[in-house]
Amino acid sequence: MNTLFEPFAYEFFVRGLIAAGLVGGLCGLIGVYIVLRRMAYIGHGLSHAVFGGAVVSYVMAFNFYLGASLWGFLSAVLISLTTRKRVIGADAAIGIITTASFALGVALISRYRTFTRDFEAALFGNILGVSPGDLWAITAVAVFAAAVLIIGYKQFLFATFDPDVARFYGVATPWVDTVFSLVLAGTIVVSMQVLGVTLIAAAIVIPPIVARLLTDSFRTMILLSTGTGAFCGVSGIYLSYFADVSSGASVVLFSAFIFVLALTYSAVRGRLGRGRAALPGHPAPFN
Repeated sequence: MNTLFEPFAYEFFVRGLIAAGLVGGLCGLIGVYIVLRRMAYIGHGLSHAVFGGAVVSYVMAFNFYLGASLWGFLSAVLISLTTRKRVIGADAAIGIITTASFALGVALISRYRTFTRDFEAALFGNILGVSPGDLWAITAVAVFAAAVLIIGYKQFLFATFDPDVARFYGVATPWVDTVFSLVLAGTIVVSMQVLGVTLIAAAIVIPPIVARLLTDSFRTMILLSTGTGAFCGVSGIYLSYFADVSSGASVVLFSAFIFVLALTYSAVRGRLGRGRAALPGHPAPFN
């Protein structure tokens, strides 16, 4: 029994556990809008773009959070402006802008060679590196993101499902997209230490997909996705202690396991629903 509570004796682990719960919930919340907009690739791309900004901030001795967030925000805005021209597809714009930014980061690392270990932590996550300052930054971004999405709930909802109609009814979709880009950039920046650049996209995409398999309600999907993300973050970090693997990899693998369970449950529920509908006196399920 003592073995199960052994990790909680270490202050760094408790900090990492709290950080993982906040990051997981934050990624789950933001991920709902990403998945419903069919922009899953932007989470993967922006994480690479933010990495480039983080390296530039390090080299220029600039504040990490401010520099990386600004870099990610500008990358997201540039992607949005490029795709509005309708000449270049969103996937192509994301691929060009974000890989160029990531390549810049790798080039600077190969040039200066002064932070190889930090480079590895940024790529794959490092629970040992979560400091009290990181925890405060994660909390601030989580509160900011929740406040923005609650205050602008109707605008974000409208812009997510039907941006053309939203514009017709006076919703300033360019501003909505810009604010969302800022929230997304901040989310990715504070998630890097826990999840790593290469695994952030999975943490953003898996929880909302799990929630979508379990509900058709948008409001319920937000709550389920946020809760699933937080649960996977905490559970993944806890398991990483005993498995002695990267914290980011552990979180994503546990999330994938939850996805398999949700997919199985959804398939079984679908078969049972069709079976009941086929019986006399049982109406077809509402879709």
